[in-house]
Amino acid sequence: MTAQSNPNKHLIIGCMSGTSLDGIDLVYVSFSKNKNWSFEILASNTYEYNRDWKIKLASATEIDPADLKKLDFDYTHFLGGMILDFIAQNNIKAWDAVASHGHTIFHQPEKGLTLQIGNLSSLAEQLGGPVICDFRVQDVALGGQGAPLVPMGDLHLFNQYEACLNLGGFSNLSVFKNQGVLAYDICAVNTVLNFLAHRLELPYDDAGKVARKGKMIPSLFAFWERLEFYVKKPPKSLGIEWVQSSIYSGIDQFTNYPVEDLLHTYTLHIAEQIAKCLPDQGSVLVTGGGAYNTFLIEELQKKSRLKIVLPTPAVIDFKEALIFAFLGLLRSQGAVNCLASVTGAKQDHSSGKIFIPNSEIY
Repeated sequence: MTAQSNPNKHLIIGCMSGTSLDGIDLVYVSFSKNKNWSFEILASNTYEYNRDWKIKLASATEIDPADLKKLDFDYTHFLGGMILDFIAQNNIKAWDAVASHGHTIFHQPEKGLTLQIGNLSSLAEQLGGPVICDFRVQDVALGGQGAPLVPMGDLHLFNQYEACLNLGGFSNLSVFKNQGVLAYDICAVNTVLNFLAHRLELPYDDAGKVARKGKMIPSLFAFWERLEFYVKKPPKSLGIEWVQSSIYSGIDQFTNYPVEDLLHTYTLHIAEQIAKCLPDQGSVLVTGGGAYNTFLIEELQKKSRLKIVLPTPAVIDFKEALIFAFLGLLRSQGAVNCLASVTGAKQDHSSGKIFIPNSEIY
C-alpha cells in the first residue's frame, strides 16, 4: 500500500458482502471535497462465493461458538485474499485505507447483538495497510439499530434525488427532508427471491421472468401484509432471523403451490410495501441487484407516483460498497458517519474500528 500525495483526494477500497450471498463487492474509489463531496469509481468487481462458502455462511447461525470463531478467522483470511486479488488485477498502486463491512451472521439489535465476521485485526496485517471495519457494533452499544448505515452516504453523495432505494438482500430507503434524512429497512428482497429461485436450481430469478409467469396467491399475500414489522415506526431494521420466522413461515404453509406463484406473490408484496413508503413526488434512485428485476421495477412503478431512476451499472451494482468506502473515509477523519435520527442511537457518532498493521486498535 502506498499513500497518494494529493491531500484533497482520498483513495479508498470499499468491500461489501450482502445477506443474499451473491458475493463480495469491491470498489476502488476516489473521493474529493470542495463544497460538497464527490466520487469517482476507478475500479470494481464482484467475486462470487463458491458453493462451499455459500453453505458455510448460510449455516453460520446454527454452529457453536468455537466453530464460529474459526469461521471468522477463515473468512477474514479469505476476504483478505479477495482484496489482494482485486488490488493486483486492477494494478492499484496507491490506497489510503480499506473499508470493509464484513458479512453479517447475526443482527438482533433489540438484544444488543450484531455480528459481522471478517473484521479481525489480521486483515490489516494481511493487506499491509489500514483497515476500517465493524461499523455496526458501536451503534448497537449506543442503543441504536446498527442499521441502516447507507443513508449517511446517500445524504452526501446522492441528495439530488428525493429518495434513494436499495434493493439488495433487504430493501433500505433514504428519504431526504429539511437537509436531513429519514431512513430504515422496509422488507426482505433478494434474500427471499433467491431462496425461492434455488428451489428451481437457479441462482436467482433473472429479470423476474419466472415470477412474471406466476399467479397471485391472495391468502399468502395477505399473510405477509399483516406482519407486525411493517406497522412499526422507524428507526427499524431487519435481519435474516426475521426472514426465517416471518417470511419463510408463510412459505411453509403454501408448499403445494408452484414456485412461480410464490415468486410472483412475494414480488408483488415487495412492491406493495415499498410503494407505501415512497414520497408522493419527485424521483427515487434505485440500486442493488433488485434494480435488474424488471418485473419488480414495473410493479413498483405502477404503484408509485415517483419517477424511478436507474443509474449506471457500476452504481447499481456497487453503491453499498461505495458508501462503506465513504463511511470508512469519514471514520478515518473522526467525522460523524452514523446518524442517531436514522438508527435510534443515543447520539450521532463516528463508528468503526481502525486497524493499522503492527499497531493497536483505535
